[in-house]
Amino acid sequence: MPNPAKVPVIDGHNDTLTKIRQTQGARSFLERDDRHLDLPSARAGGFAGGFFAIFAASPTWQKEKLPVIDEEGRPVDGAFAVPLPPKLDRRSAQSFTLSVMSDLLRLVSESEGAIEIVTSADRLSRCVTEGTLAVILHIEGAEAVDTKLNALDVFHAAGLRSLGPVWSRPNAFGHGVPFDFPRHPDTGPGLTAAGRRLVKRCNELGIMIDCSHLNAAGFWDVARLSNAPIVASHSNAHALCASPRNLTDAQLDVIALSGGVVGLNYAVGFLREDGRSDPDTPLSEIARHARYIADRIGVEHVALGSDFDGAVIPRELGDAGGLPKLLDALRAAGFDEESVSLIAYRNWMRVLAATWR
Repeated sequence: MPNPAKVPVIDGHNDTLTKIRQTQGARSFLERDDRHLDLPSARAGGFAGGFFAIFAASPTWQKEKLPVIDEEGRPVDGAFAVPLPPKLDRRSAQSFTLSVMSDLLRLVSESEGAIEIVTSADRLSRCVTEGTLAVILHIEGAEAVDTKLNALDVFHAAGLRSLGPVWSRPNAFGHGVPFDFPRHPDTGPGLTAAGRRLVKRCNELGIMIDCSHLNAAGFWDVARLSNAPIVASHSNAHALCASPRNLTDAQLDVIALSGGVVGLNYAVGFLREDGRSDPDTPLSEIARHARYIADRIGVEHVALGSDFDGAVIPRELGDAGGLPKLLDALRAAGFDEESVSLIAYRNWMRVLAATWR
């Protein structure tokens, strides 16, 4: 099937800036590297922009899959549990977050106009039209924010326009889901009082609230409190892959009612029915989740949320340069060109125009 003219992609989540900081910036984002995303691969694949996450990791945590044991002491086939790290202290998280923001500011300067931090829907639209890579600043897990929310206003003034209240570990604002498999996302209590204040202040400032990683109770708290579209930037359908990182049908329905979107996560462990992290997973698995969500709540609520540089993705895709292959997989799953453009970038542009002030 011939590939039509390259469709721009706005992506819901990547960890590229975080990865560069963790490796002491050994290579520049401006050069082709072994990362999933850099400027050359973005240009090759039509990656027009997206949410660049800052994630402060727990220093000593290593993701370890442990077998699940049944009542008779035998391992349950295909099931595993992943112990989560404890809370991260605010000082460490804030220091790391500021370091990455500083890296980004230098990168924009070095790019000589090729990269722009966008804070409005108009600027995002212009960047897509002009071919400037649009960076939407996102913090994944609000550990860097104090419970009085003073730092939130400062981060907003510095360009923050998207925030996930939690990563998978607990913090002062709420509780995330574990990486266990199979498991339901209903794994604990909802938002704290500080978390509820955080949602309201994000609404006032025009910061998008991202429900990926948030447990079910926290998700429903956001749905009740927020006056903006409900968004999960990098999650899939729980009905197709029973990871707690994915969304139940009831959650999908509420996202649609709010006018929000689901950014499809390319992480193979959140795509496959068996939950395995197998890089030989075909791109048709991403299209399968797209088809399921579109059929249930409408294609206008489906977007892309790669998790580039933060997860094992299909080998067939490779890096951002392979995005036209993914769009072809969507076409092969029955999506017409109008639908492909909605999924690739237009749905994100609509939601951000409705969210940002």
